[in-house]
Formats: sequence, C-alpha cells, structure tokens
Amino acid sequence: MTIASEQPQPYDAVVIGGGPAGLQAALTLARVHRRVLVLDSGRYRNDAATHMHNVVTHDGTPPADFRTLARKQVAAYPTATVWEDTVVSVAARDDGYAVVLDDPDGTVLRTRGLVLATGMRDVLPDVPGVAELWGDLVVHCPFCHGHEFAGQQVAVLGTQSAGHLPAILGPVVAGTTVLTDGAEAPVVPEGVTVRAEPVVGLVRSGSGVRVELAGGPPVEVAGVYVTTQLRQAAPFAEQLGLAVLPSGAVEVDVMGRTSLPRVHAAGDMAHVAALPMPMSSVIAAAAAGGMAAGSLVAALL
Repeated sequence: MTIASEQPQPYDAVVIGGGPAGLQAALTLARVHRRVLVLDSGRYRNDAATHMHNVVTHDGTPPADFRTLARKQVAAYPTATVWEDTVVSVAARDDGYAVVLDDPDGTVLRTRGLVLATGMRDVLPDVPGVAELWGDLVVHCPFCHGHEFAGQQVAVLGTQSAGHLPAILGPVVAGTTVLTDGAEAPVVPEGVTVRAEPVVGLVRSGSGVRVELAGGPPVEVAGVYVTTQLRQAAPFAEQLGLAVLPSGAVEVDVMGRTSLPRVHAAGDMAHVAALPMPMSSVIAAAAAGGMAAGSLVAALL
C-alpha cells in the first residue's frame, strides 16, 4: 500500500464495502476498465445467517461462499483490486476524495469517485436470547426465512408487524402466535393467536425455540420473527455530510447518486425517498450496486 503522496494517480473509484452491493459495483466498474479498489472490512449484516435464500441461482448458498466467488470474479479484471481493510474516515479533497485506512501508517488513498456500500446494522429487541438465536431461528424477513418454517408453528415478537406478517406467512406455516410483550393486543388476521404476557426470554429447544412468558405457559415454535431498528454500519455518511432519510438510510436518487458529486451509495444503507425503507435483500443490493457504479462511470466522464 502507498500513502497519498506516493500514489501515482487517484483511483477512478473506491468501493467501501464487500457485500453484494459493493462487489457488484466493483464488477460493473471493472467491466469498463475503470481503476477500482474494493475495501472490505470483513463485517457483514448477514454474518449470523448460515444460508442465503430468495437469491436466484444462489438459493441456499452460504453468504461466505457467495462473497468468495464474487471476489474471485472481480479480481480477474486487470483494473480491479480487492483489499481486506477497514476504513476509518472519508473526506472531500481537491477534486476528489481521501480515504483513510485503519493501519499503523494511517494510509491515505485518493479517488475521483466513491461507492458507499457499507450496509446497515440491525438493532435487535432487548429480549434475552434474541441475539444468541439471531440469523436462523430469530429472523425478520419472511422472504429470506419463511419456507424453512413450512408447516410449523412460528411466533411474531412485538406488535409492529403483527398485522401484515402473519398474513404473509399464512399459506406457509401451520400457525402464528403474536407475542405482544405486555403491549396492547393489536388487530391480527383470523386464526392468529395472541399472547399478551411479558416475554421473559427465548431459548433453543431442539431444532426450534421456546419462548418463556411471565405468568403463563411457554410457547414452542420453529422460529420467531422480530422487527429490528436500523442504523448505519459505518460513519462515512455523517463524515461527508450526506443527506439522510428518516429511515436512517442515505438518500439517493434512482441512479444511486447522493447529495455530493461522484459519491454514490448502494445496498441497504441507502434508498430513494419514494420507498419507506431500504429493500434489504441480496438481489436488491446487487442491483443497486450495478446501478450506482454505472451512474458513477457517467459522472467520471
């Protein structure tokens, strides 16, 4: 690696983030021979999941296998490089941007353009056992984790998704129990059970989950759905002063452009204002990465 003063020329683009959005962005840039560097911290939102689902040609693939293949394909292009490095800061500099790495030398890289693909982090409900079971038995998306519970009993923890989530799961599971955790019981679809007792905790029970309730018998289910709160996984949007939506995601237009020139964002860290929230899926992230990179190429001309 070289410091800024030794760098012969800036990169055309630095992609921060090595998930589906970042790797697709890098592939798109490499396909038109732009000098692109991917900086991958090795931390991913789906770290806890053992398999991806609802990803055409990769349904059931472990996320790590997906990334390994994608990195190999990106690295095959002569103008693309992938580094396993953590970025500590990003700032506008001259006619581009400076990217500072978390290494003993404080390496500074120069780039004409940026693609931010650092993702979000899920803030889980503060219930004992949720974090330990998160990813396969405690989940949030019926499209990513739904079929796996086919014909079995599931639970929905909290009231935020108690109306629509049991309806989505209706044709899949044998039954759904909404756990209000002491809150007022919501209106739920016909046939859905409601348990209003406070939730004491979740524990693994065989291949499923036992939900311990205060003052009532436990609930045995195959899996538990929760609603998570989202926060930016990295500080770069704040460092650059990018416009942020009420969801906490960076505001982008349909081409992935942020409020700064030649700074584009993709994946679940960003979305257009017309959408209520980021579309959190591997397919959507990859599509957004390709769009942001293609748009950045145009901006670099």
